[in-house]
Amino acid sequence: MDDEPTTSTGHGPPPMSYSRGVASTELEPWSIPYALERAVRLVPDRVALVDGTQPAHGRRRWTYRELFDDVERRARELASIVEPGGRVVIWGANHPAWLLVDMAAALAGLVVVPINPAYRPSEALDIVRRTRPTLIAHAASHRGHDLRESVRDIARTVPSVTMTMEFDDILARWPSDTGVDRSTPLPPVASGDITQVQFTSGTTGAPKGVRLHHRGLVGMSATAVELMELAQPPTWLNVIPLFHIGGSGLSTFGPIAALGTQVLAERFTVQGALDLIETERVTIMGSVPTMLVDLLAHPERAHRDISSLEVVMSGGAPVSPRLVQEIERELDVRFVVAFGQTECHGHITQTRPQDSATLKAETVGRPLPHVEVKIADPESGETVGIGIAGEVWARSPFLMDGYLDDPETTSRALTEDGFLRTGDLCTMDEAGYLRVVGRLKDQICRGGENISPGEIEAVLETHPAVGQAAVIGLPDERWGEIVAAFVRPQGEAPSSDDLTTWTSDRLAAYKVPSRWFVVDELPMTPSGKIQKHVLRDSAGPNETNRVGDADSQGSRR
Repeated sequence: MDDEPTTSTGHGPPPMSYSRGVASTELEPWSIPYALERAVRLVPDRVALVDGTQPAHGRRRWTYRELFDDVERRARELASIVEPGGRVVIWGANHPAWLLVDMAAALAGLVVVPINPAYRPSEALDIVRRTRPTLIAHAASHRGHDLRESVRDIARTVPSVTMTMEFDDILARWPSDTGVDRSTPLPPVASGDITQVQFTSGTTGAPKGVRLHHRGLVGMSATAVELMELAQPPTWLNVIPLFHIGGSGLSTFGPIAALGTQVLAERFTVQGALDLIETERVTIMGSVPTMLVDLLAHPERAHRDISSLEVVMSGGAPVSPRLVQEIERELDVRFVVAFGQTECHGHITQTRPQDSATLKAETVGRPLPHVEVKIADPESGETVGIGIAGEVWARSPFLMDGYLDDPETTSRALTEDGFLRTGDLCTMDEAGYLRVVGRLKDQICRGGENISPGEIEAVLETHPAVGQAAVIGLPDERWGEIVAAFVRPQGEAPSSDDLTTWTSDRLAAYKVPSRWFVVDELPMTPSGKIQKHVLRDSAGPNETNRVGDADSQGSRR
């Protein structure tokens, strides 16, 4: 693919921070049905999906012909249960049933709403109420949380929910051959039709539902994979959670678009990843930096045959130059760095195989083909000069269709001329490469997960001993950022154990602060806003007002 960027350089006015990834071909009319039907036509007997959630001797495999037949039967059953355009919630960790329901819903013209399995019942209930699904497909449990019981409670509470199904039953017994009416028509599915609503944490508290379409979910994945210049169809290890755009987007539809194989893991563990890479001869793995840190440090890595691995991709959190160099040196792979967000179906920019080690270590690449990027002054919207920091604005066929039932927030995020305001601060060089400076958004990115400080602050301020709370992200070698909370008490100061228990009972574990500070006052601007940069500066290792450091919540995620 010829994707040399066009940039505003040359004679005349000073060069401006604008770049467009040029494609050599038109974008195909990508949709999930189109991608599956294309693969069945071209490579019907190639393995499409491997159930890597099971030990080697028990791994089920689907060829493209088998996968499409399985998905189509389920789609016809769904079409007889759920009205066209209706919604299906999927709540659970990675499982083949997750993918089968997702693809079947797409063929049936339905919309999938993924829910993070780490969510507490109250968090899940809020999303179900807002999306009003007909069906909830779910795991039996997740890390000690009885999802079966929670789903029953939700179904009794939300009238729209008329059916629930467990993953194991979906895989084993649904649909039955006798119960599927093969004459049930499937609707035509257009590239721009909505296929998922993914909830992502914003800056103001409640997660926002991002309306994702077929073109973005499959087309962005196909474009990103084409940039890797693979010599053969990939065998792709998917360890990214399927509720995340990286899991149900690129790591699922990248291999399908490239006519390769997806090896699905339930979750990332170093031992599990090494086993799957070795036994399935994996060639590509998507990741976030915390996974790579753990993989490099694991003593067993040197004793396993992972020579098949060719490409490691990382996104979702900043990648240090040292980590880029270590990965390429220690694993003998090509490292690909990507930058983007759910609102653009994944990537905005990406490094290329021929990029130098310096570019991979210091930048997040340049725009994908079909994608325009400019660095804008956050106030005026004017494009800034080369090397000047500003907000990343992106325009492409891969942008979201807006936020669910939230036209006001949508209008703030999408400009009249079609740019997405990302809230991320970057600079651009004359070749179109972006360097991340920071974020306008008050988000925390912990291990690839975006966390809304406002959501945590709202929970803390319901504690009877908390007068006011401020939550920030602090740098961390392992997680990229960790969650820290500053609390101004009312009355006797609460203990860190008390605060941890309070938030753990109400929020997913990865949102629970791992550092606690008690302060007499929170620093404020004259207009009454909390000065979070002052809090970050004060949160050093010798901070005297610290209540205590809780253990990292990573093991509970």
